[in-house]
Amino acid sequence: MSYATTNPFTNDVVQRFPDATDAEVGNALDAAHEAFLVWRDTSFSQRTAVLKKAAALTRERSDELAMLMTLEMGKLLTEARGEIELTANILDYYIANAERLLAPEPLTAKNPQVGDVTMVHEPLGIILAIEPWNFPFYQAVRIAAPQLAAGNTLLLKHASNVPQCAAAFEKLLHDAGLPQGGFINLYANRQQIEAMINDPRVKGVALTGSEGAGSVVASQAGRAMKKSTLELGGSDALIVLPDADMDKTVKGAVFGRFFNCGQCCVASKRMIIADKVYDNFVERYAEAITRLQPGNPMNEGTTLAPLSSQQAADELNNQVKQAVNGGAGVQELGPKVPDIGAFVQPMLLTDIAPENPVYYQELFGPVTMLFRAKDTEHALAIANDSPFGLGGSVFGTDKKKALDVAKRLSTGMVFINNPTLVEPDLPFGGIRHSGYGRELIGLGIKEFVNHKLINGIL
Repeated sequence: MSYATTNPFTNDVVQRFPDATDAEVGNALDAAHEAFLVWRDTSFSQRTAVLKKAAALTRERSDELAMLMTLEMGKLLTEARGEIELTANILDYYIANAERLLAPEPLTAKNPQVGDVTMVHEPLGIILAIEPWNFPFYQAVRIAAPQLAAGNTLLLKHASNVPQCAAAFEKLLHDAGLPQGGFINLYANRQQIEAMINDPRVKGVALTGSEGAGSVVASQAGRAMKKSTLELGGSDALIVLPDADMDKTVKGAVFGRFFNCGQCCVASKRMIIADKVYDNFVERYAEAITRLQPGNPMNEGTTLAPLSSQQAADELNNQVKQAVNGGAGVQELGPKVPDIGAFVQPMLLTDIAPENPVYYQELFGPVTMLFRAKDTEHALAIANDSPFGLGGSVFGTDKKKALDVAKRLSTGMVFINNPTLVEPDLPFGGIRHSGYGRELIGLGIKEFVNHKLINGIL
């Protein structure tokens, strides 16, 4: 799998890490199972005490963890600090709410012979988490916080380019008092992942990643009769209605497209603009992009970071070439990005027909697809003509009209007058090729528990 820390600002390899051995994977399964047998019987107060300490350590180590993220995947240091706070906030949410969300639920049966009925929510065992590089700590805590609170234990297979972030998160949880085996980071290869899925002690698998990886893991989990959740790609539409507040819309569009250098599943990748305001929006959006400052992501003044790797940059540039060869127009914007590192020049793509190779693809980086919509129906037709269905946003001052458009967007999440946002108390997930299942809030904590009905107790 080739786990390594490679600084995307310089493309220098900082440190390499050996793949896990089969023996290490076997030992991890043994340890995680033994830990589960104890952890499942601990009280909510004991579990949340560990999470509370973990949240405190996350904040104490904020600078260290943020710099590690920036080193390994190039995230702006300012954004990395924000991710660390979000990580702590997610821990806070389950500290405050886990016991309530998993409280036994009395049910009333119509049949008088049934009597008292209660549904309880019990942990299942080991959950395998397969996570991506774009949010190294947020993605990990999004599955770890609810599942540890529920009484499960976890094995983490993180992305191969953030091995130090993965190890740091494991250490943080154990420093917080999690029993050994409660959360184990493994530098596993594909064969070992399949072996873990097939192990009877592993009760479920949660993956955030590409369509290809999701398809493979879902197939393996299905054959093993294991539940899986998938959070895959997205090509979120940002619809600009004729009555949109242009100042707010442009600001939201720049944030929605360029946060994390556009490497976000819920980034606003397709801007669909009403004909009446198209030229005004594009002019102002392009002008705002020109103010972005590429450079070292460790520097506070940098506002455009490199991509996570040279491979990611090469793939995105190749997609742009495919788009142009397919008839699209392209416009480069802003100061020239550095020649070293995994930088991609911000670009606008126009005149993208359904026959264009990239029309149905996800562009993961600082490249925006622009579409001119004749009217609202046309805008919705473009937005919903996608294999993805993760998030989306609608900008307009007439709330009733904006809400009507939002209701008709075929996605898992829609925001009005905001790009797609992530908060600990909001559910996250999509439909179609964007995956299935939900993370965060009560939906997330209940994905991998046994909803058991018991008759005869209150």
